[in-house]
Amino acid sequence: MPSHLPKGGALVLVLNLLLLSQWETESKLLTRCQLAKELLRHDFPRSYLSNWVCLVEAESGRSTSKSMQLPNQSVSYGLFQINSKNWCRKGRRGGICNIKCEEFLNDEISDDSRCAMQIFNRHGFQAWPGWMSKCRGRTVPDVSRC
Repeated sequence: MPSHLPKGGALVLVLNLLLLSQWETESKLLTRCQLAKELLRHDFPRSYLSNWVCLVEAESGRSTSKSMQLPNQSVSYGLFQINSKNWCRKGRRGGICNIKCEEFLNDEISDDSRCAMQIFNRHGFQAWPGWMSKCRGRTVPDVSRC
């Protein structure tokens, strides 16, 4: 550590570096193939894989940390842009998926995947405006070589 730091400064510097490195590991921008592999790992059916990849690209740009405030004051979270109006609750467990919305903002996508499948099982891809506008009836990404 540099010797010109004030007393305790080295500790503050180390803590800041640790916090920064943790923040960096909690969000991820996936490549198309990384996303496809992650979805398969979380039991998304291969037959719909291209549609799921298209949906995630349309909704979040493949970023695990995306959140977006909507005009109705709800917020959409994570890769799948899961909305706080019905599916989760900000700051506490709740909603149909019984989860804290902020859990969708890290790079661990098991909980995101479970909730997205719940949404899909109830409403299909039509639940996602991004899929409706950018994927439905259009050519979807070819992930067969991933």
